[in-house]
Amino acid sequence: MPKASAKPLPADGGAAAQAMPATYEDAMRELEHLVSQLESGALPLEEMLSGYQRGAQLLELCRDRLQAVEDQIKVLDGGVLKPWSAQ
Repeated sequence: MPKASAKPLPADGGAAAQAMPATYEDAMRELEHLVSQLESGALPLEEMLSGYQRGAQLLELCRDRLQAVEDQIKVLDGGVLKPWSAQ
């Protein structure tokens, strides 16, 4: 059973019509929300398919943004991506 605060997926299958989030963090929040809805097993088949498609779009956006940041770091580090160590 989905949580009472969970926003339902669009009934019209509008995953492609939804605007993409403005930030990586917003995309991750939406993706996490979608995953929890899909894992709940309480969605009708059409909404599951729509949610999966939207999730694939969000995942691509997140990967693209992470790649852009990695590319910027390479430029700043002279073309070499150096291992990061927490100190």
